[in-house]
Amino acid sequence: MTARIERVVTEGVVTVDGAEHKVENNTWIIGDDSEVIVIDPARDAEAILSSVGEREVLAVICTHGLPDHVGGAIEVAARDEAVVALNRKDRQLWRETWQDTYPDIDMEDEGLFGVADVELEVMTTPGITLGGVCLYVEAMGAVFTGKTLLADGPGKIGGEYPALADQLTAIGERLFTLPHDTRVLPAHGEETTIGDLEPHFDDWLSGGLTGGGDTPAEEGPLADGTRAAGIRLNLNGD
Repeated sequence: MTARIERVVTEGVVTVDGAEHKVENNTWIIGDDSEVIVIDPARDAEAILSSVGEREVLAVICTHGLPDHVGGAIEVAARDEAVVALNRKDRQLWRETWQDTYPDIDMEDEGLFGVADVELEVMTTPGITLGGVCLYVEAMGAVFTGKTLLADGPGKIGGEYPALADQLTAIGERLFTLPHDTRVLPAHGEETTIGDLEPHFDDWLSGGLTGGGDTPAEEGPLADGTRAAGIRLNLNGD
């Protein structure tokens, strides 16, 4: 196998209600010395393309349409005339960032993308957004989980879970059926494994994520600056 996975961490400033928040995003690059696919291209296209180098970008895949995760999509794709892929249900979110264009490919469940000598399988995982997906690379024992699942548990927007029941269903039925040693490569923070997270699932189901409904959701943005209300954000890179 020649394919490998690389991470690019990009930084920027998100302004919410007049307050600035420094944020970090993971962009993942999978491929070999000749060709790559870029996953979740955050705001700093220059940094992403610098890591890509002279390799050809075959596709830019967005696991969801939240603005700080698609901010570099058009520029990264344009260099090599690559296609941009997104689940159709996140088109409205996409248009919050890119008002004059649509993605080239509407991803569907069990769709496949090929790069180098591996395939990426699309797994629909709604919850954070209607069109959220994960990308499973069986040959490499890895799954790109976007905001669906992070190292500290299910992802949030603004301290809230937009559709927690759907999100947990997706995690339980799609992600926690993968081998325990599968690498979890999220859109924020460090990687973990399915085996490290799966033992917490029963606690999440029983209300451990929300305090049984007695704890109000915290105000303000998450680490990535997004929130349940007012998804249209002012995203400015430093």
